[in-house]
Amino acid sequence: MKVAGVAAGAATALTMTLLPGPALAEVLYTLDTQCSLQEGASQACTVEASEEDGVTLYRHTIGTRVELIRISEDPTRMSRWDPASKTWISLTSAGALLSSNTVCFNGRDLCVVNPNYLNSIVEEKPEVYEGRDLVRVKFGPDGRVDLSCFDAACEEVK
Repeated sequence: MKVAGVAAGAATALTMTLLPGPALAEVLYTLDTQCSLQEGASQACTVEASEEDGVTLYRHTIGTRVELIRISEDPTRMSRWDPASKTWISLTSAGALLSSNTVCFNGRDLCVVNPNYLNSIVEEKPEVYEGRDLVRVKFGPDGRVDLSCFDAACEEVK
């Protein structure tokens, strides 16, 4: 069985080299939490947030699957790593339910309970988020924010 262990180790190493990652990035935090994929059931996952050159990378490890979300500032852009094409694809939408600390990307393609991230955005702009619960953002083809809404107004812009 030693060969199987070596093969598994080699496969893991190969997978890690194919995924973009925080080579020299500063790890901001690691969080054991819950994630869901394609509106599926919630399952255990680990989120590692790292920052390098003004870009924050969120690595979501859900079982053997790794989902990557990249957030850049000035202007704010969000993208998801596509392992098939080995490129970053701009998100179409993101949403957060602050009361449950849940953030979802591209509808409910990937959802994660991440109080670290949501608390940080609320702390950055308390005047914007005070008394709010639901926040949604729509992105244009270039990945830039086209529309933001809060609470009941989000029902108006579906």
